[in-house]
Amino acid sequence: MTVELIVPTLGESITEATVSKWLKKVGEPFDIDEPLVEIETDKITVEVPAPQAGSLSEIKAKEGSDIHIGGVLGIIGDSNGSKKIQTNETKNIEPKKEKIVEQNIKDNKKINKNNNKLSPSVKKMLVENNLDASSIKTQRDDGRITKEDILNHLEGKNSLKKQKSTDREEIVPMSKIRQTIATRLKESQNTAAILTTFNEVDMSAIIEIREKKNDDFKERYGVKLGFMSFFVKAAVMSLQEFPAVNAEIRENNIVYKNHFDIGIAVGTEKGLVVPVLTNADEMTFGDIEKKIVELSDKAKEGSLTMDDLSGGTFTISNGGVYGSMLSTPIINRPQSGILGMHNIQKRAVVVDDEIVARPMMYLAFSYDHRIIDGKESVGFLVKIKSLLENPSKIVLGI
Repeated sequence: MTVELIVPTLGESITEATVSKWLKKVGEPFDIDEPLVEIETDKITVEVPAPQAGSLSEIKAKEGSDIHIGGVLGIIGDSNGSKKIQTNETKNIEPKKEKIVEQNIKDNKKINKNNNKLSPSVKKMLVENNLDASSIKTQRDDGRITKEDILNHLEGKNSLKKQKSTDREEIVPMSKIRQTIATRLKESQNTAAILTTFNEVDMSAIIEIREKKNDDFKERYGVKLGFMSFFVKAAVMSLQEFPAVNAEIRENNIVYKNHFDIGIAVGTEKGLVVPVLTNADEMTFGDIEKKIVELSDKAKEGSLTMDDLSGGTFTISNGGVYGSMLSTPIINRPQSGILGMHNIQKRAVVVDDEIVARPMMYLAFSYDHRIIDGKESVGFLVKIKSLLENPSKIVLGI
C-alpha cells in the first residue's frame, strides 16, 4: 500500500515551501514518525515525519524545488520491496567490485614491474616534480612511463590550477528565509519613515547585581542572570508609559496594543529570526531568562515553530554579542520601534564632577516617525536609560 507524503500546514500566512534536504533515499526503510525530508519556508525550517513505516518508492519534489502547502513530496511504499531491491542491487554490484579489484591489482603489478625499467631521465623528472609513478598514465602498451607522459601529466595539473584560479565567483540560490528577510527589510525602509535616536547607559549597577546574585539566581531558576531580562523589563515599562511605541499603523488607523510581546532578534546560520516573548509584562526575570535560552537553542537547531515567531509588538536586537559599538537597527514591520543594544566598554565619564571609568553601552532606538514624534522617541529611550541605571526601579515597578 502506497501513501503520499504531503507538505503540512505551517501557518496561515505560509503558502509555499522549498525542499531543503532529503534525509532518506529511495528504497531506504524507515519507521513511523522518522524525519524524511527537511523543508524551508520564509520563516522556519521544519522536518516532515513519516506518516507510516515503509520506504521511499519515489521522490516527487527534488531538493531546491518550490512546492505549495498540501503538495506531494514523495510516495511511501512497503519497506519489504525496498529490501528486495537492495538485495538484488547488491548481488549485481558485488561481482563488478570483485572484477574492479582484480583489475587494479593487475595494473599495480604492471606499474611496479615497469617502474624498474624507468630511464634515468624519467626518474629524475619524477623526483624533481615530487610525482608518484603510479599516478601517471602512459600511452605505451607495455606500461612503461616516458618523459612525454610526465610532461602531459604536468600540463594537465597546470591547466587545472588555471581553471581553479579563474573561478572567482560562486553563485548560490537565496534561501526562502533569506529572500523574505531581504524583502521585509526593504519594505520597512520603503514604507516607514525611519529615524534613529541614540543614548548611552552606565551598566555598573546591573553588572554589580549580576556578580552578587548570579549564583542564587542560577540555583533557583537553573539559568544565568543575563542582561536581556533587564532590557526586556525596562522596555515593557517604557512601552507602558509611551503607548505609541507599542502601536502599529494599519491602513488609515493607529492600533494601540494592550499586550506586550517582545521579539528577541537571534542570528542563525540561515539568517535573522525573531522569536517572541509573549506577555513579557507578566514574566519574572527567571521566566524571561529561561525562555530566551529555550528560544535561542531552538533557533540554532532550526526547530522554531510558528507559535514561537508569531506576533511581537516591539523588538530588541543585541549587536553587542558580535562586538558592535553602534548601529541603526531596522524596524521589524509592522512594529513601530526597535531597540539596539551594543558592546559594553569601559570609557571615561564624568560622575559627580569627577572623571571615572565606567562600563558604558550605546543604545539605539529606531522608530517610525509617522506614528512616533521626536519628543516621544527621546523620552522613551531616556526612560529605558533611567531604569537600567537604577535597576531597583525595575524591581519596584516605579
